[in-house]
Amino acid sequence: MSAAKPKHWLMKSEPETFSIDDLKRKGQEPWDGVRNYQARNFMRDGMRPGDKVFFYHSNCAMPGIVGLAEVATDAYPDPSQFNPKSDYFDPTSKPEEPRWMLVEVKFVKTVDALTDMALVRKGNRLSVMPVSASEWRTILALE
Repeated sequence: MSAAKPKHWLMKSEPETFSIDDLKRKGQEPWDGVRNYQARNFMRDGMRPGDKVFFYHSNCAMPGIVGLAEVATDAYPDPSQFNPKSDYFDPTSKPEEPRWMLVEVKFVKTVDALTDMALVRKGNRLSVMPVSASEWRTILALE
């Protein structure tokens, strides 16, 4: 029996909190602090090691996909839910019945070849716009 084909995901982070450069520096990191049930369910029930991830910077001057990562572990309980000093502490979650899960992601590469693309420039809302040959090749080569 052949292995399941990797799935594809997008994971968002504010760069002031955790950026693609942080992941590059660390190599692999738990994706902790997720406190949305649907996102938790995706990590717990859907993500598997080897799945591909678009790393997206949100809530910043230049939001967009800034790198590629890979799911490195199966889901396991997020330890921050049990730490009263954590911003992500959840007093209703118990170690014997954890409410929040995480996966670890590992760095694959940054995608900085698209930073000049018209689509990601502030204020650009065109529904049709040119894509340069190098931008086209970069997007096609992402996988």
